[in-house]
Amino acid sequence: MRWVFPVFLCLLVSACSGAVPDGPDLDIILADKPAKTLSAYGLFRDSAARQPAAGVVPYELINPLFSDYSEKERLVFVPKGQTVDWSDEGVLAFPVGSVLIKSFSYPETGRIETRLLVHKAAGWVGYPYVWNADQSDAIYSPIGKKEPIQIADPKGQVHQITYSVPNQNQCKTCHQAGDKVTPIGPKARNLGVDQIAQWRTLGLVQTIPETFDVVPAAHLEFGSTAARARAYLDINCGHCHKSDGAASNSGLWLEWTEESLVKLGIGKHPTAAGRGAGQLTRVIEPGAPEASILAYRMASREAGVAMPELGRSLNHEDGLALINEWIREMQND
Repeated sequence: MRWVFPVFLCLLVSACSGAVPDGPDLDIILADKPAKTLSAYGLFRDSAARQPAAGVVPYELINPLFSDYSEKERLVFVPKGQTVDWSDEGVLAFPVGSVLIKSFSYPETGRIETRLLVHKAAGWVGYPYVWNADQSDAIYSPIGKKEPIQIADPKGQVHQITYSVPNQNQCKTCHQAGDKVTPIGPKARNLGVDQIAQWRTLGLVQTIPETFDVVPAAHLEFGSTAARARAYLDINCGHCHKSDGAASNSGLWLEWTEESLVKLGIGKHPTAAGRGAGQLTRVIEPGAPEASILAYRMASREAGVAMPELGRSLNHEDGLALINEWIREMQND
């Protein structure tokens, strides 16, 4: 009886509090409207999302997007029997029913938000969920949220920031590809050889080439400064600064695959010389980061000047130092 009673008690508690689905629920995932709570999707074994459900796979990126030093947990769900199709340059092609899950947290606050990108029949949609005070579940919040918090950066410096959970329209801004929404991070080049091999072992990917391009880790001193700087710009800026991105009209395209020096900003005059240019005349002035609009905007925290314009209120000092070093090393022809 000592084994039966706890099981009965758990069933009783689940019935009273609302049971978590036994694994990902495709009916809820593919429903026209988002679920009110994160737990309703069945992506985790418990409502507090401590352990992913079966079939939900953790993954990491070689270079993550900088978001005010927040810690991120990334997971992916692909429906059973489906696989991800290969792409040499863009985001891997996830089948309908797939979900990309990203939770943001700090040691000082616990989890603040979890974002879902859900691949529906009509395309990808983004749903922001905000964690409640006792961290027992996250609640759908289409209007986002702003929360003043105190955090410490990796060097121990304390910062007072206003953390911003993006609203649904802001999700579309960063994830724009033409008139569609698309993921940003899970490109083969930013997942790496070992992780792609793991995905193949798990059955998430079937056909992969013998070799493929992989970006260097921007924060490690392996590879050239130029390659690490390009990898940093690729993940932090390239999702907007590309031919079909939200900043396509700038003429500044910063994806890893871009080959045109002018489109990368080298010696390029800005398309508009407003206050965001800081009275500077070139996006990148070779050899002179102090005269380069790119470095100027990355170093700014002023609304309307700071770049990236969403997702950060602090400067990423290491990232800025890398970009400055790259510009300084350029030969001024």
